[in-house]
Amino acid sequence: MDLDYRLDGPDNAPVLVLSNSLGTLWTLWDPQFSEWVKTFRVLRYHTRGHGSSPLTDAPLTLAQLGQDVVALLDHLNIARAHFCGISLGGLTGLWLNRYAGNRFDRIVVANTAARIGQRDAWQTRALQVRKAGLSAIAASAASRWFTDAFIDRRPGIVEQFEDTLAQLPAEGYAACCDALALADLRSELESMSRAMLVIAGEQDPVTTVDDAQRIVHQTTNSELLTLPASHLSNVECGPEFTHAVSHFLTR
Repeated sequence: MDLDYRLDGPDNAPVLVLSNSLGTLWTLWDPQFSEWVKTFRVLRYHTRGHGSSPLTDAPLTLAQLGQDVVALLDHLNIARAHFCGISLGGLTGLWLNRYAGNRFDRIVVANTAARIGQRDAWQTRALQVRKAGLSAIAASAASRWFTDAFIDRRPGIVEQFEDTLAQLPAEGYAACCDALALADLRSELESMSRAMLVIAGEQDPVTTVDDAQRIVHQTTNSELLTLPASHLSNVECGPEFTHAVSHFLTR
């Protein structure tokens, strides 16, 4: 197994897989980790091209990102798990619901959509990053990730996320942009059957409340939660996010 991962928590507890957004590491889940590790075996991993998780020779696809999760479960002899992913991680969760639903009990997808953005925009961003690196992307990320009020209130946290993004491998970030350019599960939503909590940020400019509502309306056994946040709702509304996911997974 070449993915960079960590497994923490009680040996006999149910497993909860956490999947990051584009441009973040597993520290994204710090607002939730100390609480969730009391109840779950928390499995965090770095998406390919992030941290120490390498790219392969083949172009990166959403299917590969989903298959990575299944392969990680196989490697650890975990038959079934819960899943929580945000943004790109949430889209990975939708793929798992569709193509590997038998490996999961309940799935949480946050700040995501069955189709995130537009192909041309992702391809343009990938080209920009390959040419000029991640500095410009990192400098503008806060306005997409957080509301103005949170940026003013918690500048230290915002700077940490910006610094993390700026230091990521440019090719890894660009490869994930390539995967997002082609990822489209809109026609697959009706085939997703696992119980699912869909979380949206009321001020998210990237994946909107409308995007989340489309997921809920076109899947079975799904429910919607909106939070007063932008794109990284688990950071901006940490306690509310933590409680809602815990309640959904354990009720």
